[in-house]
Amino acid sequence: MTFRRFAFNNVIRNKRLYAAYFLSSMFTVMVFFTFAIFAFHEAISGNDMNSSVQQGMNIAGGIIYVFSFFFILYSMSSFLTTRKKELGLLMMQGMSVRQVRLMIFLENMVIGFFATLGGIILGLIFSKVILLIAENVLVLDDSLNFYLPIQAIIVTFLSFILLFFIISLFVSYILRSRKLIDLIKGNKKSKGEPKANIFLTVSAVLLIAVGYAAALIVEGAVVIVAMLPVVVVVIIGTYLLFTQLSVYIIRKLKQNNNIFWWKTNMILFSDLSFRMKDNARTFFMVAIISTVAFSAIGTLFGFQTFLTEGLKNNNPYTFSYITVDQDKDDVAFINETIEQEQMEAKHEQTKLAHYEIGQDNIVITSETDFNRFAAFLGEDTIDIQTGEVKVVEFTGNEYGQTEELLKQKLNLNSGTSLIPKEVIYSRALPATDSYYVVSDQDFKELPAPISEESYHAWQVTKGQDNIIAASEKIEKVVPPYEFYAKDYSIYQLNKAYGLVLFVGLFIGIVFFVSAGSFLYFRLYADLEEDKQKFRSIAKMGLTEKELKNVLTRQTAILFFTPILVALIHGAVALTALSHFFYYDLTKISLSVLGVFTLIQIIYFAIVRFFYTKQVKSVL
Repeated sequence: MTFRRFAFNNVIRNKRLYAAYFLSSMFTVMVFFTFAIFAFHEAISGNDMNSSVQQGMNIAGGIIYVFSFFFILYSMSSFLTTRKKELGLLMMQGMSVRQVRLMIFLENMVIGFFATLGGIILGLIFSKVILLIAENVLVLDDSLNFYLPIQAIIVTFLSFILLFFIISLFVSYILRSRKLIDLIKGNKKSKGEPKANIFLTVSAVLLIAVGYAAALIVEGAVVIVAMLPVVVVVIIGTYLLFTQLSVYIIRKLKQNNNIFWWKTNMILFSDLSFRMKDNARTFFMVAIISTVAFSAIGTLFGFQTFLTEGLKNNNPYTFSYITVDQDKDDVAFINETIEQEQMEAKHEQTKLAHYEIGQDNIVITSETDFNRFAAFLGEDTIDIQTGEVKVVEFTGNEYGQTEELLKQKLNLNSGTSLIPKEVIYSRALPATDSYYVVSDQDFKELPAPISEESYHAWQVTKGQDNIIAASEKIEKVVPPYEFYAKDYSIYQLNKAYGLVLFVGLFIGIVFFVSAGSFLYFRLYADLEEDKQKFRSIAKMGLTEKELKNVLTRQTAILFFTPILVALIHGAVALTALSHFFYYDLTKISLSVLGVFTLIQIIYFAIVRFFYTKQVKSVL
């Protein structure tokens, strides 16, 4: 048997041992390949995308590839950890360090080759599903039809073969520093129970508290200024939380006899305490990666919601048209287009009269005109007595004029001056600046306005599906600075933003799934040790129910401790984002964090089932 055949058979005959590393590598390749299928699709790369969007696609692909490198490297390191004893035995039987390194290199290349092929094949199988999802998320002029992604296949295959080659060289090189005794002992070598430093424990609490306080207190543009120092402080605090504070808490719980001696807690806490140093690093890495995923996806969805809701709030009518010139032809064309597109719409119009009030140019409207548009929009009408004037602030917007307008006087031709005393909020008239409403009688007594604008509003009541088509026709004829279509603007926003949202969602999911895989490898790295431990404990009377209880709590702590920290970090980050936008992102935050929590619960249930089955197999 040749040496290369030995390495190949070693992979084939130890399927279970190599399965986790192979599957994680194949998943990583599949993720990159499906993204490449999407990126190289002619509807994306061949359309009139601006250079910044195309550059963003390239950067996103680079991020996924770089992260894939570190993920596979971590997977390989975890995989080798479980094989220390095997490698040590091979060296005892006469295999040289050079041969061990060559064997690892060849094995890794075999796994990498088949993982790359498997990832590409799975990507091809699920590519149509990915394209359908992308087509529904994005707003594209062309559909994302299935195609044979030759370019994506070539790029993915060459990229990951190179990646596995570099990792194989790197891993086989570092094996030179491993001593035979360390390999033989494998994971049995005790690292000792870690001890918590009181100063660092207190520092963990203070750093996280200070970071949270700063993130929650600042508002507006200050959020951006405070972001970097807050992130640095919270990252340091999180590392100390897992390496120091968690150790301190476990030691305190062990010292409490009521807790430590209750049922099977002794097994749980002793095991956690012994392995805390290794788990702490994994916890920290998973918490930070998950926080990035939560925050990135939450920010993208939050920003889209903020922009969309802003457009809806500032433009309550389906179509609006405002001009200082003759408007008969444009208005007639808009009405004709609405009829041609088989739509029905209610129509209102008025004159917006501008007056010089103090140093500003302010609109003043009559009670009748204001109430017509308020009723048209479904708002409450108002009653204004003669001699009374009200300041109208657009609902949801603050222009900073209210206080100034309350100080002004409105002089009538009769010599009477009107003093505003009340502020009301409405979306009836355009969201430009604040304005005044006076009674019909007082409106007639106003001096001649310095300018007037003709304002029209349409509210479509039937045929909403044709609004986009009608908007496109109208915008080709009517100047865009005079005509505004709310639904068409939202359509254009989603069209431009959908690609960014999809790519961000793609990267966020990659990060989150990778974080879950890190936990999986951390758990299975200790599988053999757990088998031996629970086999010994079972001989002392540990029942199957107690075994499942211990394993469930042990796995739950491993899976949910870093995720819980990440959820809190993510909630604080999204709250700070809401302070930056001055927009409530509570629903978005709960939705994003809730979905990720649900995914983690499902993942935990699957892993716990198979892990418990593996441990019980030796009893």
